[in-house]
Amino acid sequence: MTGGPDAVRRGAGRPAGLLLVAAAAAWVWLVTRWGGMSAMPGTMGLGLPAFLAVWTLMMAAMMLPATAFVAALYARTITVHRASRMVVFTVAYLLVWAAAGLPGYGLAVALGRAASLPAVAGTAVAAALFALNGVYQLTPLKDRCLARCRSPIGLMLRYASYPGPSRDLRAGAHHGAFCLGCCWSLMVLLAAFGAMNLWAMVALASVITVEKLAPLGRLVARAVGVASIALAVAVFWVPALALGLTGADMTGM
Repeated sequence: MTGGPDAVRRGAGRPAGLLLVAAAAAWVWLVTRWGGMSAMPGTMGLGLPAFLAVWTLMMAAMMLPATAFVAALYARTITVHRASRMVVFTVAYLLVWAAAGLPGYGLAVALGRAASLPAVAGTAVAAALFALNGVYQLTPLKDRCLARCRSPIGLMLRYASYPGPSRDLRAGAHHGAFCLGCCWSLMVLLAAFGAMNLWAMVALASVITVEKLAPLGRLVARAVGVASIALAVAVFWVPALALGLTGADMTGM
């Protein structure tokens, strides 16, 4: 065996860097392709296959930076064929978020119709979405999912027990499910802010990364919940807070 423990640690750090590169590439594509359509309501005029493709790229851009730490830890449990196995892990993780795009598409269709209703109706729907996220951010389920993402050593032990060639697929899907449980309500806010509102995407991705990686991440999660409840009230006075539903200044922010 060549290299020793230091080589293993260096090799394990590469997947984290590759995930960040993949996230950066997804951001570049989103900015160049959709940068001028920040407050488009509904499905952005896309059919289901195209919507799922764009949705998956959005999730890659927003979620992979916060997942790089877990990926690096998981890579340390792999001694052979690390690169190909980490690809399987990452693909399985993204497939969970791609599957979440199916109900996301249905929600986008429904909310796209709501955007054509009088502004007061769109404002009420936006308030409900803000309130939904605010309440969920303060629930024990959110706290449990966030705890697993913030302290993944227990997950690593679980993944090490997975037998056979499906281990990486199962591990990636399992971690993706916890991330989905942690962050789904934040993604719902994209319907209020505008499906391709890049500023909102950057803000939400930053919140997700801080929640998962910063020392005060749990406190930040609760603060975001309180702020979201405040937005549920404020949107009645400032409809432009929910450009994707109120129709206020649909050229974007």
